Amino acid sequence: MSAILSNRWAAYAASAVFVLLLLGIWQTLAAYEFISPLFFPAPTRTLSTLWELIVQGQIWPPTWATIVRMLYGWAAASIAGVVLGALITRSRIVHELLSPTLEFMRPMPASAFIPVAILVFGLSNQMSTAIIAFGSLWPVLLAAVQGFSTVEPRLYEVADALGMSQRERFVKVSLPSALTDIVAGARVGLAIALILAVVTEMQASLPGLGQSILNAQRSFQTPELYACVIMLGCIGFLASTLLQWCERRIILHK
Repeated sequence: MSAILSNRWAAYAASAVFVLLLLGIWQTLAAYEFISPLFFPAPTRTLSTLWELIVQGQIWPPTWATIVRMLYGWAAASIAGVVLGALITRSRIVHELLSPTLEFMRPMPASAFIPVAILVFGLSNQMSTAIIAFGSLWPVLLAAVQGFSTVEPRLYEVADALGMSQRERFVKVSLPSALTDIVAGARVGLAIALILAVVTEMQASLPGLGQSILNAQRSFQTPELYACVIMLGCIGFLASTLLQWCERRIILHK
């Protein structure tokens, strides 16, 4: 265990050194104007702007709007993916009915449906949630199908011997066995949800970091633009780290 922890901290230290090296190169190039300070402001200027936005509270409303929009769409996709995955693996009729349609829709980019969603829902949060859920559904669904398909058949035999109902079989046997795969798919879906939240905010002028980035780009306020990008990176990193922690906890308790 100590060797694993030391290797992990060594990897973190190497990553930190690499990031600092990149920032140092960026700072040097910007300071001597080898790159345009208008389009690529120095990291110190960007971080200073980010700190001002944090202290003044201007960054929090769009950040919270993006987080809420991302979580709503991701939660809807996760629930739908688990339910559909369970139905597809447990019912031959459902598999034959849904599989052709799902295989047809799966390769389609979610951004292509934004105009259709705008026609149906208008420039609203419902439109954004629908697009995020559609794009985030597929990793969770595929992971759920994989997880439910690999449940040990003897566990179902034991459940039948104990007289469990279908709901009890799902809650006590199928879901715990497939949870590791589902969480892994949910991590991928969460990253897609964040991307689509930003895209829909830009396309539909919804309040959020996506709209803030677009407005900063249009007014050539590049420090504000990069500050919002850094906030997006922090959101993605923290969300992925939290799910990774949950995944490790699930594996340890198996």
